[in-house]
Parts: sequence; structure tokens; C-alpha cells
Amino acid sequence: MPRRTLLLLTAALLTATLAGCADGTSSPATARGTAAADRRVPADPEQALHLAEQLLIKKCMEKQGYKYWVEEQPSKDGVSRFPYVVDDPAWAARHGYGTDLYRARQQEVRRDPNQRYFRSMPADRAPALVSALNGARPTGLSARLPGGMKVTHSDQGCASEAQRTLYEDLPAWFRATRITDSLGGMRVGMVLGDKRYRAAAKSWARCMKAEGYSYPGPAEARAAATRPDRPWPHAKEVRLASAEADCAGSTGLASVARSLDTEYRAELRSRYPGPTADLDRLKREALPRARSVITGG
Repeated sequence: MPRRTLLLLTAALLTATLAGCADGTSSPATARGTAAADRRVPADPEQALHLAEQLLIKKCMEKQGYKYWVEEQPSKDGVSRFPYVVDDPAWAARHGYGTDLYRARQQEVRRDPNQRYFRSMPADRAPALVSALNGARPTGLSARLPGGMKVTHSDQGCASEAQRTLYEDLPAWFRATRITDSLGGMRVGMVLGDKRYRAAAKSWARCMKAEGYSYPGPAEARAAATRPDRPWPHAKEVRLASAEADCAGSTGLASVARSLDTEYRAELRSRYPGPTADLDRLKREALPRARSVITGG
């Protein structure tokens, strides 16, 4: 989904008289957009749906007189990859907690063609570009999250048009994606609050102390190494993350976290069967349409 683009263009619009602060990912492949080599249908269904949506957005924006470059699907960072504990020693040995990947993404941000294009727009034209992509007002779509919060979004604009083309039932798609996204955060909170996780984390902390690190849990270790105002040298970050991963394996914290994640995922699917089933169905039904969009059929 292009929510990253939508939010960032809107944020840029509201910052420093449209001077823009932005995020996003791009690469030479992204800049080439719809070159023939990039139009092959990805084997991964999620990537196929993402590419089709991006191509539909591009077509819609160009129809309205704007430029748009197809964006790659963002990769997971350290936090989203390891929400409970870094448990991959090879990954930790290379990336630590992933601050090297974060810095690389920041470099990509500065080269992102969509963000450069937005920043090049005259101040009086930038709002129209955001409206063309995101809709003029956040009305038309709504979802009530499990915690009670109501979220809304425009049912107009090229992003919504692309999703409507792919998934057909746009209101159902909006509800399903927003609610299941919320369930992901709930699941992480449930795992971290479980007494079995906390008990395993105590064993992990004892292991870490034996390695020379005094942190009560993985979250505190990550926070110490990734403070933006006090960046650690990469080698120091790698040493801490590697110790975390080794202790996660030897104390059983990694296996406990995986087991609890599976348990609570199933529990939340049982408690909220509608949104998860709707999301699976909408994606499954959209795949043939996505393939047709990508191949130009």
C-alpha cells in the first residue's frame, strides 16, 4: 500500500511552507518505473499487489498531469523484523540493530524521485498534487479499531482509485487493513506483557550480564544502542546485538517469543475473524486483477 507516500507528502505539505520532509524508498529500478524488466509479475503475492497498485497510481496521476514514479515495497527494519528480541545471529553480526539500514534509507529518501518532484512544485501547486494522490478531505472511508479509535480516509484520489480497482470493495479493504494493522500492534503488546515472556527475559538478562551488559530486557538494549542523539559506532552496536541474539537462543527467549506470537496471533484471529478473513479474501480475489495490470492485459 502507498500509505507511506500519502502520509509523507501530506506531512511535507504541512512543514516549512511545503519545503517538505519526506520518507520513501527508491532505487535505479524504481526510477525506471515501468521498464519492461520491472513489469514481470512478482512471484510473491504481496509484491504483485504492491506493484499493481503502484502502476495504477502512476497511471491515474499522469492522467491528471502529474508525474509519479513506481515505489518499491519497503523492507522491514530491525524493529519490525525483531519486535521481541533480535534472534538471528547472522543478521545481528551484519546489521546490529539495523541502524545501518536506517541510514541507507535516509540516503534513498534524498534521492527519491517522488519526493524530489513534490519539493520542486511551486507552493501554490503542491496542495493540488497531494489532493490528487490522497484525496482532498479524509472522508468517505472509516474504520473502528479494536481499541475504540475511529480512523478515516478519503475515498477519492489516485491511491483510493487504485485500491478500488484492485480490491473492488474499497470500504471493506480500508476496514480490513486498518483493523488488522492494529491487531499486529495488539499482538506484540500481549506477547511482551505475558508472564512467560517476562520470565524468559529475566533469564536473558542474566545471560547478558555474564557477557558484560546490564539491561533488564531487549527493549532497553535496543534503545541504548539506537539513540539518534548518541549514535553508537557500528562495531559496538553489532557486539551488543550479537550478544542479544546469542542469549536469546541459549536462554530460550527466542523460542518463547515465537511460540507466544503464534498463540496470540491465533487468539486475535479468533476474536476478530471478520477483518482477517476479509483481508485474506480481498487479497486472493485481487491477485488476478493485479497480474492483468502488471502485464498490461
